[in-house]
Amino acid sequence: MVIFEKAVSAASASGATPAQIQRFVRRAQALAKVSGEVDVLVSGNQRLRQLNRRFRRKNKPTDVLSFPRPSGGDIAISAQIARDNAHLYGHSLADELKILVLHGMLHLAGYDHETDNGRMARVEARLRARLKLPASLIDRAHSRGRSAPAAAPAAMATQKITASKRKTGASRGSNAALRKAASRRRSAQ
Repeated sequence: MVIFEKAVSAASASGATPAQIQRFVRRAQALAKVSGEVDVLVSGNQRLRQLNRRFRRKNKPTDVLSFPRPSGGDIAISAQIARDNAHLYGHSLADELKILVLHGMLHLAGYDHETDNGRMARVEARLRARLKLPASLIDRAHSRGRSAPAAAPAAMATQKITASKRKTGASRGSNAALRKAASRRRSAQ
């Protein structure tokens, strides 16, 4: 099930509907070989901050959180960060939500890009190409300083997931670089 909370209903006006994302969730789930039920919550920064604080002891919003269960799991996505990233990287909100769903789905499948020597990145790149999606979270983190788009001088970084964080069942990508880039743009004006 995909839930767009009331606070982010504007996301559907931007071409990303719960039905469209639900179809993608089923496709990504099959490709990532995640059995069971997967639910996705698309919410605002406040909700993601609460979840991040509760499960990871990080008092800040984040783009995506994954909560594995013995069969399936839950994915929480910040619509605000997704909207900002879509604008920053020059693609649609629907594509950004799909990137975040795929990333979260791979975490539900047991992948951990911080400890697997590039295995998750390779799988994500292969699936992203098959699904015709733009750059992934891992690609953005690794492209910093190399071939990042001019509009994104500080590509999104991904923070380490420690053993204690994995025990809580939450994993995520960071939006710190996005905030830095926005701050630079504001101070340049």
